[in-house]
Amino acid sequence: MSAPIRRSVLSDDVHESLKALIVSHQLAPEAKLNIDGLARSLQVSPTPVREALARLESEGLVRKRPLAGYTVSPLLTRDEFNDMFDMRMVLEGASARWAAARASGDARALILGSAAIADPEGPHSHASFTARDALFHDHVAAAATNPLLRDAITRLHAHLHIHRLYFPFAETASTSQEHHHIAAAIAAADPAAAEAAMHAHLAAARTRHLAAFDT
Repeated sequence: MSAPIRRSVLSDDVHESLKALIVSHQLAPEAKLNIDGLARSLQVSPTPVREALARLESEGLVRKRPLAGYTVSPLLTRDEFNDMFDMRMVLEGASARWAAARASGDARALILGSAAIADPEGPHSHASFTARDALFHDHVAAAATNPLLRDAITRLHAHLHIHRLYFPFAETASTSQEHHHIAAAIAAADPAAAEAAMHAHLAAARTRHLAAFDT
């Protein structure tokens, strides 16, 4: 007989399932979340759902109000979106600079290998694009060897993930090319070039995503 699944593993699975539903808008922004209903849908007890929602709250993807329970976080306003990108410029510029200066050889290779975000099996998959793009940025943040910086970047990305439903997928090649410029500078151990490439990428990404506010 196989060993029983540990609660932590189940909670992780529920967290990832709920996060995917939020990012894909199957759980819409500002939707009220019913713990018992989610538990039935995921075929688990309410306990791992509560644990997952607490984690999602810390990541900024859900909100909890007294007596009202959990709701999916709303989409950012244009001003909030610009504020988020201003913070990304500061934090991710630093992460690219420090990664170029501090990364191990294995970390540099990992960043190079994750620069492409095009998925040959699903080029128009929102979930695939989100996962691949987030993974690249997380590899850069991890290579900067500053856990607090990495955590702050992860939290900022949570709101961007929701907006990515509106991403123009014709621009995935541009995003991949920008990632490659960042990765190449990090691989070459050139902090100034890595920071400049990250800033250029984020400026272009901001422009691409702002189109969602004009629809």
